[in-house]
Amino acid sequence: MGAQALPVVAPDSWYARVPKVELHLHLEGAIPHEALWQLVQRNGGDDAPQSLQALQARYQYRDFGHFIDTWMWQVDFLRSYDDFTFIVEAVARDLRAQNIRYVEAFYSPADSARHGLAIPELTAAIRRGLDKVDGIQVALVADLIRDLGPERGMRQLDALAEVRDQGVVGIGIGGSEQSYPPEPFAPVYERARHLGFHTSAHAGEAAGPASIWGALDALRAERIGHGTRAEQDPSLMERLAAQQVPLEMCPISNLRTGVVSSLAEHPVGRYVERGLNVTINSDDPSMFGNSLAQECAAMDTIQGLSRGTIRALILNGIASSWMPPGHSAQMAAAFMSDPNWLS
Repeated sequence: MGAQALPVVAPDSWYARVPKVELHLHLEGAIPHEALWQLVQRNGGDDAPQSLQALQARYQYRDFGHFIDTWMWQVDFLRSYDDFTFIVEAVARDLRAQNIRYVEAFYSPADSARHGLAIPELTAAIRRGLDKVDGIQVALVADLIRDLGPERGMRQLDALAEVRDQGVVGIGIGGSEQSYPPEPFAPVYERARHLGFHTSAHAGEAAGPASIWGALDALRAERIGHGTRAEQDPSLMERLAAQQVPLEMCPISNLRTGVVSSLAEHPVGRYVERGLNVTINSDDPSMFGNSLAQECAAMDTIQGLSRGTIRALILNGIASSWMPPGHSAQMAAAFMSDPNWLS
């Protein structure tokens, strides 16, 4: 699915140089291939690829369900706390090289439980890796994984509350949206708010508008991850515009998983025209072969959005972030005074 060629972005292009933020990035889906290949060689397994090229060949998907299967295959190579420290440092260095200054990154503790990795120690291991890279701020958002059910998510909340001092700022639910609707997670989200966490939910990606309605009404999610299929319901579009619900849109991800058939057909440009609160993100860049710079380039060369509009989307990301009060205004000012902002 989604074999369309992506824009080629030179390291010295404006899209690469302009300062950026990410609100929808999965750490486990952003591991540079070379770093993951080192783990594959170290940890092995019955289904381990035999070369870096064979590893890279796995990242072609028949549909969204096949992508989820590939995700589960990949994360099985992350088996120790040191593995996470290693890969997260590599992710942070890769993001910094793209001039991404601030990230709210998902991590999925439940996927690591099969290897006996506990939430407190896992989170600390991730933070150790992030702390090795300066010039970029990374806050953490725990993906409770809807496939595992709300009871499992509720149990994770208590452990997550203990690691808020490690920069865990929010929770979300990713996974098989088409099979697991959001409504059963309402008590989980209520308790998360009580514990002081911000909330997001993947919705309108592998399922339709009803999933977004559920995320808004049952979960009271602050942000929507993707929201690609919202335009199927005009009343939902009106609500998203009126309430300025931040949308963590990931166009190239949607192309790669077959949610849209081409980047030209992606609704992001239409959402911008309708005045929705759109942010642009890369989702799982090492699994989709994209970068945030390419997302920006695609908005220009394929969607026809001006650089001024792209800058506005970057500022939307800052304003919609969960930074401490006052920090977002300072970052927006720093971006707009950066020599690469207008050049």
